[in-house]
Amino acid sequence: MRRPRRTTAGILLAAGALVAAGTQAAPTVAAAAPAPRTVHTAADSAEEQRKVSEFWTPERMRAAVPLDLISVDPGAVSVPKAGGERTTVAPTTATARAASFPQAGGPWTGGGAVVKTSGRVFFSFQGRTASCSADAVTSKNASTVITAGHCVKYQGNWHTNWTFAPGYHDGQTPYGTWSAAKTMSTPQWVASEDINYDVGAAVVGRLDGKSLAEVVGAQGLEFNGGYNKAMYAFGFPAASPYDGSKLIHCSGNSSKDFLLTKDHGLGCNMTGGSSGGPWFTSFDEATGTGLQVSVNSFGYTFLPNRMFGPYFGDEVKNLYEQAQIA
Repeated sequence: MRRPRRTTAGILLAAGALVAAGTQAAPTVAAAAPAPRTVHTAADSAEEQRKVSEFWTPERMRAAVPLDLISVDPGAVSVPKAGGERTTVAPTTATARAASFPQAGGPWTGGGAVVKTSGRVFFSFQGRTASCSADAVTSKNASTVITAGHCVKYQGNWHTNWTFAPGYHDGQTPYGTWSAAKTMSTPQWVASEDINYDVGAAVVGRLDGKSLAEVVGAQGLEFNGGYNKAMYAFGFPAASPYDGSKLIHCSGNSSKDFLLTKDHGLGCNMTGGSSGGPWFTSFDEATGTGLQVSVNSFGYTFLPNRMFGPYFGDEVKNLYEQAQIA
């Protein structure tokens, strides 16, 4: 069954103009536009986090509408320059097996760390409850979650009642729900929702006196790692034919987008609700650990069953650095 997808996706390009003063006057320079506010204060007190936790009843979670994967039509998209030094965080030695490779989309039955670190995200968006996916990553504050940019801010508005349910399955939240104290995204996504930088992060509060990483662990990351690698993508698609109840994965050899972006591409049939789920390289099926290098982001309207995810370059590294010390 073909999954419903958004029919449009705004890719906005900003243009500037230089205005010269008269010949007898000193040139004047227009004031620079203020930098976009990339950090949103969510539930940053224990009382506010308690309210978010109480808001997300099992009934509301089941009723949450999956936020669609963004569908992109061909058009003018600025392609950022590649560059930056390769950086890894908490590297994991991999001995990947071929048991689930390649995979176009199916339930993850391998167990391991990814079952705990990945989870569903729930939030309020335009007067409705909605869902995405996310992953807990290694960080100095032990409380950092990586997701898609449109899973924290979309169509000009920051989401509210944002919470992370790691290890979600069949309506159960075995490791609790973790309310975001702050959510944030890249300046490029915040300013114009540039699809090349569709990455978001959340810093969640403590739960019963413990940090997120203490309870579920955390995955490693890699920045500026290059293209054309074996990758595994995970998420909780909730649009048909999926229902959001299980962790779904895809795997295969990735490629660089040859059309509009500098994103990674991977054969995958995950649907809405999987947005923000992690992509790993050096993934070890035996332990369920790897290095996160992207997130589920978008698909082209004319390329069914192929997912695209943003490249983790310096811009995403800066976002990660900002989040892990928040």
